[in-house]
Amino acid sequence: MKTDLLRTSLLGTIAGVMLTGCVVAGPPVVAVPPPIPVPRVEIVPPTPGPPYIWVPGYWGWRRSRYEWYGGRWATPPRPGYAWAPGYWAPRRGGHEWVEGRWRER
Repeated sequence: MKTDLLRTSLLGTIAGVMLTGCVVAGPPVVAVPPPIPVPRVEIVPPTPGPPYIWVPGYWGWRRSRYEWYGGRWATPPRPGYAWAPGYWAPRRGGHEWVEGRWRER
């Protein structure tokens, strides 16, 4: 008899806690990021020398907004390498930035 009473009391407490969690929870908050801006047109300055390759600018996400990072001249890590520019890849619910990288030609 005491065991049944204890079991019933315990099950009632567990059910009450579970239902309380359901009542307290509100609707999910979904943050929708703004659309990605169109890339800026950059005027490429003269090359500093033969080994340099132009790395174009891009829109990065910083402090809850897009920020432009201008292009620059850079030297490849080894001869025969080319720059593969970064890009915004579509993902569920928005986009994800994929960093640019050096790759073998």
